[in-house]
Amino acid sequence: MEFILTMFGATSQGLIWGIMVLGLYITFRVLDFADLTVDGSLALGGSVSAVLLSNGMNPFLSLLIATLSGIFAGCITGILHIKLKIPGILAGILTMTALYSINIRIMGKANTPLLGKQTVFTYINKMFDNLGSDSQLMSSIMIGLLICSVIIALLYWFFGTELGFAIRATGNNKNMICALGINVGIMQIIALSLSNGLIAFSGALIAQSQGYADINMGVGALVCGLASIIIGETFIKKDLNFMIKLIFVVLGSILYRVIIALALQIGMNPSDLKLFTAIIVAVALALPKFLKKKGD
Repeated sequence: MEFILTMFGATSQGLIWGIMVLGLYITFRVLDFADLTVDGSLALGGSVSAVLLSNGMNPFLSLLIATLSGIFAGCITGILHIKLKIPGILAGILTMTALYSINIRIMGKANTPLLGKQTVFTYINKMFDNLGSDSQLMSSIMIGLLICSVIIALLYWFFGTELGFAIRATGNNKNMICALGINVGIMQIIALSLSNGLIAFSGALIAQSQGYADINMGVGALVCGLASIIIGETFIKKDLNFMIKLIFVVLGSILYRVIIALALQIGMNPSDLKLFTAIIVAVALALPKFLKKKGD
């Protein structure tokens, strides 16, 4: 029973973090832009939501404002890169570094607890009161499934529009897009804003789920997100539908959390998780090429 509960807990975490992975997928795969704002914008979303909840704001409204803050952070990265001609990686690092101080300013301290505060999860918990201590777990899974499904459907619709196609084409061939008279810079700013908005939204949900926001909650988020994407992509074929790719990306997030949970179950020291994650990413990157070479 303990093992089953652990797997359900990993699944619920994988779904909530999967929203962050979807945002990361937009920049790293769709736009082909190495955005390092992730660590900062995830903590930004959590910080904004936690402070607003502490001041009595509706939890759903706090999610919206947290998302808008992430959109603004992504827009800043885009402006630094497009308007000021700062290299993309450096622009992300600058924004991420600035967000560390901004997040402390927002919270006024290193962390903000949410004990006794109403969150989106407490509303759903009422539907599972008969499950006792497992109600929080079930609400997390329900909310994660619902939100991931809605976001995947919206992203599938958006990237099927003219604007969405332009963003995807920008990631594939900037020169062609320029030749067609489309402003590449605007496309990149829109994609970065959308990506970081989703990441901040995920950060807000994570803060509400775990009951606190911390200044360091985004540390390592980029590596975890990349690991999830790479794990999900091992099951993806190039000719698959875009929606299926998005679904597999979320499944990659769940599998990553399950792997981490299993590693902790067998007695791995939590301080070794970063090393373990790096090994997972390295193996996931090397395995497809190794199998292809072996097949040839």
